[in-house]
Amino acid sequence: MALEKGIAGLVSDFIAAGRPSARAKSIDDRRSGYVASTVLAGETETRVQVEEITLEGITFRLFSPQDASGHLPALIYYHGGCFISGGFDTHDKQLRQLAFYSGCRVVAVQYRLAPEHRWPAAHDDAQSGADIVWKNADKLGIDKERITLAGDSAGGHLALVTALRLKAAATWQPAQLVLIYPMLDATAYFDSYTFNGSDYVITREALLSGYEMYLGDTDRLLPDVSPLWRDDFSGLPPVHIITAEFDPLCDEGEALFQHMTEQGVTCTCSQYQGVIHGFFQLAGISQSARDAIRDVAARVARI
Repeated sequence: MALEKGIAGLVSDFIAAGRPSARAKSIDDRRSGYVASTVLAGETETRVQVEEITLEGITFRLFSPQDASGHLPALIYYHGGCFISGGFDTHDKQLRQLAFYSGCRVVAVQYRLAPEHRWPAAHDDAQSGADIVWKNADKLGIDKERITLAGDSAGGHLALVTALRLKAAATWQPAQLVLIYPMLDATAYFDSYTFNGSDYVITREALLSGYEMYLGDTDRLLPDVSPLWRDDFSGLPPVHIITAEFDPLCDEGEALFQHMTEQGVTCTCSQYQGVIHGFFQLAGISQSARDAIRDVAARVARI
C-alpha cells in the first residue's frame, strides 16, 4: 500500500535530505529532535487533569478525565525512544488523548535512559514503576483489577518484559497488554529491518544504535533483551500488538503474535497500512494515528 499523504511528505523530506545518519548526531541532538517532532502529534487535549508525582524515587505523570472520582481503570504507559530518548514531553499529547477518549487514568512512567544509565536500568525502573502504581492504586484512584500495561517501541518492549517479570514473581498481573510496534529482537533478524531499514525516517541504524548505547556488550539473546525468542509467554493476560507496514520492526511484531498464539496466549494483532515506525505520535498528519489512539483508548476502557 502507498504511504499516507502526510507521512509520505515526511519520508520524501528525509530522503531529499540525504537520509541523515542517526549515528552522526549527538545524544542531545537526538533528544531535542524527538521533542521537536511533537508538533506533528496534533492538538493538545485540555479536557483532562495532569499532574506529576514522585513515589519511591520514580516520577510519574498522571492524566485523568476532568472531575474524575473513584477507582477507574488505568493505563500504565512506557514511552518509546530506543532506550536513549523520550519522556513526558514527547508523549504528552498522545497520553492526554488516551485519557480523554478512554475516560480512564493514564500513568506515564519516567525510566532512566542510556547512555547515562545502561542495561538493565530501564527494565528495572519499568518493573518498579508498575509495582509502585499497583501498591498505591487506592491513593491514585485506580482499580487494581483493571490495569493495562502499554508502550510504544522501546516502551512496548518494557511493557512486555515487565509483565513477564511480574508473572515470574507471582505478585500481580495486568489485565491486558497493548504493545505498539515494540522493539523485540536486538539481533535484527527479520527481513523488515532490510526492506524498511533505510528510507522511512526511523531507520535500522537509529534503532540498533539505541540498543548499542543501552546494552553495550550485553548478550543480545538474553530473555529480557530479545523477548521475542522467549518460550514462557504462557500465562500472560490478553495481548494486543500494533504493527506498521513500513517499519523495520514490522516482522518481529507479527512474529510475536504467532509465538504467543502458539503458546496459548489470547493475542490479537493489527497492522496499520501506509505508515511508518513512530506513527502513533503523528496524529496531526495521520488518520491511522488518530484511529490507533482511539482504538487503544477503547481497549483500556472496556477492561
